[in-house]
Amino acid sequence: MKIGGFQKNSMIDFPGLISSVIFTSGCNFVCPYCHNPDLAAGRLPEGTEPIDEEAVFAFLKKRQGLIDGVVITGGEPTLQADLEQVITRIRALGFKVKLDTNGSRPEIVETLLEKGLLDFVAMDIKSDLEGYRLAAGKRFDTNTVRESVRIIMAKAPAYEFRTTCVKPLLNKEKMADIGEMIEGAENYILQPCSRGVSMLNPNFFTEADRFFSDDEMLALKAEVEPSVHHCHIR
Repeated sequence: MKIGGFQKNSMIDFPGLISSVIFTSGCNFVCPYCHNPDLAAGRLPEGTEPIDEEAVFAFLKKRQGLIDGVVITGGEPTLQADLEQVITRIRALGFKVKLDTNGSRPEIVETLLEKGLLDFVAMDIKSDLEGYRLAAGKRFDTNTVRESVRIIMAKAPAYEFRTTCVKPLLNKEKMADIGEMIEGAENYILQPCSRGVSMLNPNFFTEADRFFSDDEMLALKAEVEPSVHHCHIR
């Protein structure tokens, strides 16, 4: 597995659990607001060394009984050819596993779920299906996104959908479409785009105001809230 980062301890990435976080390198989307531009581009941050997979497992073995789970995030983890093997090794150590994904490879997510390898899945919803071209940076079969939603809702032991709110990827009309796509979902998280952090495409933010105010965030929440069981702004 190509590992671009490793966080030894986290209290917030795996709901209800203390976890370690593995950041895989490389993504098939080019979301302009991505806060991990090096990981998305598949390169190491300047001044850092490649992270050895066996070193990660050595750490995890020492933390058995001290942490509860491992989060695999990115980049986009489902691009990693050995994802299933790595997760199998993690679970053999007694850890629960959470997968973060953009939903572009539903067949991978479905296989992992059917084999009982995932305890939690978090899927990013970038926009309504029409708006995905800006996030992906290309045309692609957006039915994969809808299929991932269906699979996760039907088969994941626990899950959440989440959206980073950036203009023009979102507005009230697009939120209504998202609500239709994830109708009946247990948890949907809205998070405002952070300011003053590294972005994959900084020029995107110099062209226009891309950020939502607090009142605008509440309006987006109100639009989708009737479609899901729980909707929160994080």
